[in-house]
Amino acid sequence: MVQFSDQVAAFIKEWEMPSPTLYVKTSGSTGVPKQIAVEKKRMIASAQQTCDFLELKSGDNALLCMPIDYIAGKMMVVRALIRNLQLIMVEPNGHPYAHLTEAPTFAAMVPSQVYNSLLVEKEYELLRQTKHLIIGGGAISTEIADLLKDFPNAVWSTYGMTETLSHIALRRLNGPSASEWYTPFPSVHLELGEDGCLVIDAPDVCEETLFTHDCAVLREDGSFRILGRKDNILCSGGIKIRIEDIEQKLAAYIDIPFQITAVEDIKFGDGITLLYQSKTDQTASLYALCTSILPRYWIPKHYVRVLHLPFTQTGKPARKEARCLAQRSIQKISNERD
Repeated sequence: MVQFSDQVAAFIKEWEMPSPTLYVKTSGSTGVPKQIAVEKKRMIASAQQTCDFLELKSGDNALLCMPIDYIAGKMMVVRALIRNLQLIMVEPNGHPYAHLTEAPTFAAMVPSQVYNSLLVEKEYELLRQTKHLIIGGGAISTEIADLLKDFPNAVWSTYGMTETLSHIALRRLNGPSASEWYTPFPSVHLELGEDGCLVIDAPDVCEETLFTHDCAVLREDGSFRILGRKDNILCSGGIKIRIEDIEQKLAAYIDIPFQITAVEDIKFGDGITLLYQSKTDQTASLYALCTSILPRYWIPKHYVRVLHLPFTQTGKPARKEARCLAQRSIQKISNERD
């Protein structure tokens, strides 16, 4: 098995090659990951934006704890190279702080890594001591945000994608300037398309205008708030419902891992389905909870217990896989009844 340090060394070697481009995998959150070619000069521009914003300087250290195949991992290395940061390499896992003895100056993590670290006292203390913490790759739950709000150093949620070479906007999660609104970098211009989705013009990091599937609210000052993915809109009984809206409502009440998805339904079109990760059957209690707090048309029709919820390698919910998993499970139950 190839060591993580060897993977990083291979990327650095590729970075130092004369070719002006290299290939990066997309996350695959809504489908199969694909490879796209990106320009090194634009990766440098992205790295400079982040380093300048966070005021990172030569000699600071940076924690690399995400897969090097994807843009988040690659950009941590590029930031280290262009700003002369000392790279701390940790094999990507759910507890990147587990074997650290000192807090890094700068760390980039996905929400699940942050959540896991918050639950272990030693990791929690190191996380609090991290001077600059950015969190990307998925929505920040209310529970995580509450646990971070009194951190003494800056904690940021990031917005971006592979095509924008990491983030193009940030929002503060703690302190007096905490906000639900993302502020884009000065070189980024945003609009809303006819479908209500964000349109990104970021010439420093992307040659073409990007038409995203992210439904958003955009203010005159350029700040914005993400409502959810257009791909994640279900149509159940003629009512359009965002998966993220249901998940956000339930997150404050369900203390086990879960995801909302849907299966084909003859009557309703999309049969809303709650996947939950548990060693025991909790369908009855979850149904009772959902019927007590959710609007009528949001209540899941199916409750499916799984050993592991589907996530991409970058920590995002694997929505297509979740739907397939739910469909197979419901079909299996149906066959057993027949």
